[in-house]
Amino acid sequence: MSLAYLPRLTSTLDHFLKDIKTIEPLLDALSSTVFFIKDTQAHYLFVNQTLSTRCGLKDKNIVIGKTSEQIFPAPFGQIYTSQDMQVIRKNKRLSEQLELHLYAKNQSGWCLTYKEPLYDETGQLVAIAGISHDLNVPENTHPAFYKMVQVEEYIKNNYSETITLADLTKIVGVSVAQLERYCKKIYHLTPRQMISKIRLQAATEMLATDLPITEIGLRCGYSDHSAFCRQFKIHTGMSPSLYRLTYTVKGG
Repeated sequence: MSLAYLPRLTSTLDHFLKDIKTIEPLLDALSSTVFFIKDTQAHYLFVNQTLSTRCGLKDKNIVIGKTSEQIFPAPFGQIYTSQDMQVIRKNKRLSEQLELHLYAKNQSGWCLTYKEPLYDETGQLVAIAGISHDLNVPENTHPAFYKMVQVEEYIKNNYSETITLADLTKIVGVSVAQLERYCKKIYHLTPRQMISKIRLQAATEMLATDLPITEIGLRCGYSDHSAFCRQFKIHTGMSPSLYRLTYTVKGG
């Protein structure tokens, strides 16, 4: 992708940060969305209050100058920092990444994460900006909300089986295009992301039991052990065995 199509700062990084400061109260009011800017070494330059709340910190300035690895507990912090460095080194944005995140007091939740490289006027990469939006509450005022609740319930009741988009469209009597549009509007996810989220949420709960990991994968609708491990790592940043060892043992 040409740099001409990538976001550039209108001035220097310092000026950009000063401009961002002018809307800081608005960014702090985004209670379900983390916003941050990091330098090219993945150190925080700016964060909103939601990020510090997610970390269980009262003062958001504590995180300035630090990396995610220094703020979030292991192994999540390392995962986030590694992701930052991939964006920086490859000059490539991260878009709509469905992720399991760790919040304060070892609570977990699902988010959509976006990260964007930022360039100065010469085309030099100088920072990255990112948001992470919580997926806790669907848009229940949408006219198709109750139809989509039926879709969600179907997935919850059948996630151990193969689920196709055709199965979901039959439930509510809409086209695939309408299904995708409604799902995105109400849940902020594609239908396939919704299926993955429900399956992987069930998997995280089963990992707190003594069930073998292979059995958990099969119960969550994955055809084989490697497919389960691959998808689990994509969305959580770690293998099921590492998640079991480092997260469920801590009481998450």
